[in-house]
Amino acid sequence: MHWTRDGYEISDDPDRVDIDVTWGFLRSAYWSKGVPRETVERSIAGSIPFGLYAPDRSQAGFARVITDHATFAWIADVFVLEPHRGKGLGTWLVETVVSTPPLDRLRLVLLATADAHGLYERFGFERAPEGWHMALRRPHEA
Repeated sequence: MHWTRDGYEISDDPDRVDIDVTWGFLRSAYWSKGVPRETVERSIAGSIPFGLYAPDRSQAGFARVITDHATFAWIADVFVLEPHRGKGLGTWLVETVVSTPPLDRLRLVLLATADAHGLYERFGFERAPEGWHMALRRPHEA
């Protein structure tokens, strides 16, 4: 699937993800400092990737979801590259992730963040007592 807004695009096509761009960001991110490129490749292969692409089709951001497609998901590795920040793209990326079937019907969606709590709270995530983990809980389907 793909979504467009203001010349930007989000796609869940794993073949579009620029591994070098993604690894380039993640290897210096606080949550994955020094991660090997091969680990990033395997993590994308085992996930639903959401690439964010600029009007020139270069990768501008990324998120991925690990899920059983029925009840649970973990959102990981969410980022927007510096030149594309301040345009609401991170909000759009998270909104797209949590509203895309089957992710929009899962009972429990978890993530961890040290500094973006406000972003996720907009979508119903609640902070865990220790501060890093957040959860979006939905009622069981009838």
